[in-house]
Amino acid sequence: MNSSDQFEINLYDFNTRLPDKIDHRIYENDQWPLVYILSDGIMKEAYVGETTDMRARMKTHLANQRKQRLTVVHLLSSSLFNKSATLDIESNLIRYLSGDGYYQLQNGNLGLANHNYYNKKELYWEIFKNIWQRLRTEGIAKHSLKHIDNSDLFKYSPYKSLSKDQVDGLKTIIRGLIADDAKNLLIDGGAGTGKTVLAIFLFKLIHTDLEDFNFTEFGEEEKELPQLVAVLKKKYPQPKMALVVPMASFRKTLSNVFKHVKDLKASMVIGPSEVIKKHYDIVLVDESHRLRRRVNLSGTHTSIFDRNMVQLGLDKYKDSELNWILLKSKKAVFFYDANQSIKPSDVKKEDFQRLRQQLDTREEQLKSQFRVMGGIDYVNFIDQLLSVSVPKTKGIFQSKVYEFLLFHSFEDMVGQIKKREQEYSLARLIAGYAWKWISNKDPEQYDICIGDVQLRWNRTSIDWINSEGSIEEVGCIHTTQGYDLNYAGVIFGNEISYDKITQRIVIRKENYHDKNGKNAIENAEQLHDFILNIYKTILLRGVRGTYIYVCDPDLRDYFAQYIPSFGVTDDKEEITLTKEPDENAIPFYDLAVAAGDFSDAQTVGEVQYVLLPHNMYDTNDLFACKVVGESMNRIIPNGSICLFRKYSGGSRNGKIVLASATAIQDADFGSYYTIKEYSSKKIVSEEGWQHEKIILNPLSYDDKYKPIVLEEDTLTDFKVIGIFERVL
Repeated sequence: MNSSDQFEINLYDFNTRLPDKIDHRIYENDQWPLVYILSDGIMKEAYVGETTDMRARMKTHLANQRKQRLTVVHLLSSSLFNKSATLDIESNLIRYLSGDGYYQLQNGNLGLANHNYYNKKELYWEIFKNIWQRLRTEGIAKHSLKHIDNSDLFKYSPYKSLSKDQVDGLKTIIRGLIADDAKNLLIDGGAGTGKTVLAIFLFKLIHTDLEDFNFTEFGEEEKELPQLVAVLKKKYPQPKMALVVPMASFRKTLSNVFKHVKDLKASMVIGPSEVIKKHYDIVLVDESHRLRRRVNLSGTHTSIFDRNMVQLGLDKYKDSELNWILLKSKKAVFFYDANQSIKPSDVKKEDFQRLRQQLDTREEQLKSQFRVMGGIDYVNFIDQLLSVSVPKTKGIFQSKVYEFLLFHSFEDMVGQIKKREQEYSLARLIAGYAWKWISNKDPEQYDICIGDVQLRWNRTSIDWINSEGSIEEVGCIHTTQGYDLNYAGVIFGNEISYDKITQRIVIRKENYHDKNGKNAIENAEQLHDFILNIYKTILLRGVRGTYIYVCDPDLRDYFAQYIPSFGVTDDKEEITLTKEPDENAIPFYDLAVAAGDFSDAQTVGEVQYVLLPHNMYDTNDLFACKVVGESMNRIIPNGSICLFRKYSGGSRNGKIVLASATAIQDADFGSYYTIKEYSSKKIVSEEGWQHEKIILNPLSYDDKYKPIVLEEDTLTDFKVIGIFERVL
């Protein structure tokens, strides 16, 4: 069945004549489940629904004052639809239309479907993708699904299906907001447990009319939530509310999200200093572990801080922004993670502990992991790795759904992050504060120099992840905390090491260059905890994967015991050779018969194909060869089948290459071909530069292997055929 035959989308005017117009349509008029979109192109508002009785549902909507302002309806019908499928498509349309940002939705955000059913992924997700393409054709949707998946508007949209953890947290919060004997609510949760999503969801929930909620699909065990919402709405019909976000960059991001959500406003997202301007019924505080006290603040921030303290009658040396929230709100909800406190200016754990012990404080714990695809296993492993408590029986971390790799070449990691950026977008480099910010005063200077790679810190602190050119820069904790990436390339600097004698991670304070992060530190253990919290936090940014490069050799050796290395795999899949090409196969050449440049002039009969492992990503221009001999056994074991990428230009120095030349005499490969590490010496003349000599170095445990040196006339037909990628 063609995609065009899977469903129909019919457009009607949304008015009192609509029920008569759909009389002759079998799906619209015969108790068949379908999905619909009401919209108005001038107001840019829409409503998404599903029903098995289109006539009755449209009459209901036509009697609704808010929906009367909508002017057209798109009806989505199919012989393949069932009730589960239409609920799922309705839910996806709500989520993606909200993330698309072209329309503001009149829908409430409670009751979105999220359940499994037959052929959900195999059939109905494909149908939804085709529906989305048609809606783009009709002008209802503007952006691709991939673009929306990577957008902040989609990630932080209030239109989410909540997990059981989040529903329990939501109930705890609502009960606390309703109860007269509860003032403060403390929602604990690690990075990626959905604290921000829950905060935004709650904000939208309180600002939505009851009639816009979809409670029809709630089961018996879920009936308490609609009842709680009804009581909450009665108690707070028009509450004075604010979402406080301490970090300026993340605050701007969430303000932009609020601007695109019906009934919410950008002005509802504020900084801590704005709280003191008026009294609030309800204040939600996201990332509350980043609220500040009077330590290491800049001159301007210190003045504002002191002025606010005087206005509120507080002690500027003992109290903090936490106290501002408590004084200016009837009810306060704090979303908190002690392990994301990263500098001395953050409110102390002890202050939150005192809040926790108050009789009018209620608590809830979020445990499920929503950000990283590695799930709670990956989160627990990171905790164990940085606390040096990985069980002896653990071995190398393995995940079939999460790409977690240790790189021994910084250039390789940078290259792989750029490839992931091309494939998925939102792949970024992040580092600890082991380098001074030189480029802040001199933009032409580089901050981070590792080997031949030179990079600069982030040029902007506001929404850096989405800024132009960020793929060429390195972010820090302040520009990434709270954000999601698809891939994170984390650079461990020389401020963090590993003591092989005490078997403990140690901090080199002299190599830590965040002045505000180490001034006023009370003891070495406090700095140790702050820096580990920084790395824990940035190691939990990547949704699809995390790459690591470690500057300190002792720490790198420690990590190598537990993290799989790039280009090396212990769990080898069986290598299959075939004579027939396949979409997941690449050419396998026998060096004895291959043409020197592996040209297209070869016939298919001269080539075999090797099937690639399931976790291979970028396969463009790859080919495989079998490497025999011991001249490269430090990297490539004898008899290995290796992947190479066809050489198309660029620097080759320090890379392992497959090269050919008539002058090559290689003990392992015989004449013409060799696999070695490349280096060259160039000379410059009036005619330009040229190679004086090329040195091809063995990487062997056996000293009998010597470099191959090519000079002058022997360079005439020298050719690099491919760059080594990895051992299969």
